[in-house]
Amino acid sequence: MTNFVINSDYNKFKEVFLLENSKLNLISKNDEKFLYEKHFFDSLSLKLFIEKYDIKSATILDIGTGGGFPSIPLAMEYPNFKIDAVDSIQKKINAVLRMADNLGLKNLTLINSRVESIKDKKYDLIVSRAVAKIDKMVEYSYPLLDKKGYIVLYKSLIVNEELDNAKYIIRKYHLKIHPLIEYKLPLEENYTRNLVILEKQNG
Repeated sequence: MTNFVINSDYNKFKEVFLLENSKLNLISKNDEKFLYEKHFFDSLSLKLFIEKYDIKSATILDIGTGGGFPSIPLAMEYPNFKIDAVDSIQKKINAVLRMADNLGLKNLTLINSRVESIKDKKYDLIVSRAVAKIDKMVEYSYPLLDKKGYIVLYKSLIVNEELDNAKYIIRKYHLKIHPLIEYKLPLEENYTRNLVILEKQNG
């Protein structure tokens, strides 16, 4: 199992996030106990992909950012990456915007929209966590993916059925399926997760 080092100030993030969560319930009160393990750490598992594929800088789109995952932890960890985060729910976007301001994040832009409405933008990397199944995420992502760009989706251990169901759409767009990156959340229970990696093969 591959490990990674987190350089961001989690305590500062926790303070800012819990303030917003008290107003809006971005995650459940029970999940607040596992904010680091299930949300912050999980968001930053993308480091396993970034380091394996030696990505030094990137433009990133986070589809369905919700309470700011993975966009805020990634913006904290990678100040040289330019990150856009889209969500159709205005209240959530406003909350994430306040968190970004309080954390002094200059590399994070919030977009209140449906992803299908984004035009004339291309990204090196499109990520999404707990939004939709792989086939739907490919449909959302492909029009916004730059040449040789990647779609990276955070998924549970049981991902093979989703991949099987998405094979037609993956072939349609000539995407290359890379080996899954498996990791575990730092919990007593066995929470095994996967990063699904799809690469654009043509212009």
